[in-house]
Amino acid sequence: MSKRVCIYPKDIAMITGKTVRHGRSLLQRIRKHYNKEPHQVVSISEFCAYMGLKEEEISVY
Repeated sequence: MSKRVCIYPKDIAMITGKTVRHGRSLLQRIRKHYNKEPHQVVSISEFCAYMGLKEEEISVY
């Protein structure tokens, strides 16, 4: 079983307890923070660094 590398709005909604729409908004802010293009994905490690979380605390498959 392999672990996913990228994170999606639905994952963020489950982690934060917010809506999927909030997850999309947060991904846009993270992309802007890391100077990514709109088509580029956000990795779980980038999400954790931005949110101040430890990767071990996040389980996304």
